[in-house]
Amino acid sequence: MWAASCLASCCAACACNACQSVVSGISRRSARLAYCGIFALSLIVAGILKEVAAPLMESIPWINHFHQTPNREWFETDAVLRVSLGNFLFFTILAFMLVDVKSSKDPRDSLQHDGWMMKIICWFILVILMFFIPNGVISFYESASKFGSGLFLLVQVVLLLDFVHGWNDKWVGYDEKFWYVALLIVSVVCYVAAFSISGLLFYWFTPSGHDCGLNTFFIVMTLIFVFIFALVTLHPSVGGSILPASVISLYCTYLCYSGLASEPRDFECNGLHKHSQAISTSTVALGLFTTVLSVVYSAVRAGSSTTLLSPPSSPRAGAGKPLLPLDKADEKEEQQKAKPVTYSYSFFHLIFSLASMYSAMLLTGWSTSVGESGKLVDVGWASVWVRIVTGWATAALFIWSMVAPILFPDRDF
Repeated sequence: MWAASCLASCCAACACNACQSVVSGISRRSARLAYCGIFALSLIVAGILKEVAAPLMESIPWINHFHQTPNREWFETDAVLRVSLGNFLFFTILAFMLVDVKSSKDPRDSLQHDGWMMKIICWFILVILMFFIPNGVISFYESASKFGSGLFLLVQVVLLLDFVHGWNDKWVGYDEKFWYVALLIVSVVCYVAAFSISGLLFYWFTPSGHDCGLNTFFIVMTLIFVFIFALVTLHPSVGGSILPASVISLYCTYLCYSGLASEPRDFECNGLHKHSQAISTSTVALGLFTTVLSVVYSAVRAGSSTTLLSPPSSPRAGAGKPLLPLDKADEKEEQQKAKPVTYSYSFFHLIFSLASMYSAMLLTGWSTSVGESGKLVDVGWASVWVRIVTGWATAALFIWSMVAPILFPDRDF
């Protein structure tokens, strides 16, 4: 009996050590995706609490201290903001702690890649503590989140532009007929989709018998941008490819649809009011998916030394190499020297901080539709203008990315 117990203990210890070694190895290689998992967990928790936490929060005295008890929607929004604030603090603290890490020999490098159980516990504690802070702090965070969300949307646009230009350069670099045909097919599909969606926008959001000049202006402006993209790209002095223009055209058209779909349900020009609940749910789901996808893409792109997430002072390839041959001892010592990190840890976590703000605004309809649209989220004129202005900013940045090399030929873009 004693031998069996001892054998079982040894087996359990060996299995525990083996699992710990495997987790340690995986965590270092997949640290960025693990942080994406924590961010996705915050979205799940916020979504669940938005539905179930209101009755509990109504009984918390330091939250419910108003002369007149607020409605249920107020508590739902407050729960989302508190989870978002905890997530924001978690990534912001990591961003400050990992400022200026340039070498794998920096003691703080292990903070980025190890200690996952402790990180999850700290994240959980931060989220719980946010439910014990005064309402004034949450109100300030709500206001700050609108500004932070704008910054995140700007980062999204920059990443999208980087992606489409990289995609185009890769396929063109193959210099084969098959890939040129693929470029043409994808471009045609994107343009057909963009014009088809534009036609539906006119049908849904400019009903006859109503003065819908604002909606018409939004749709026409988007179509003008689509034509400008094509003209600038095909101009002989630019010499660009039609693929980036088509993809950005489709994205701007989607932003126009998303903005118009966020109009209040009682607005006479919103032709989707008969399906308001379904449209609201699908818009939020797509918005959350886009948010998670953009953050994951930020993490993946951070591994490249040519992206905006790279540390500014990474050494050049071959820099610091000895001029004379090394003996074996010196060569071993040279190999053990610190390797430069491939991306900025601090900026990486800052992306998650801004994404936390944006996801909170998305879930709460930018905190303007509470009490007006009931259970509907991401509905209201604030949501409309955020998406429309984001589309215009995308158009401006894309045009700039095409003409800047011509205007400033001596600068590296």
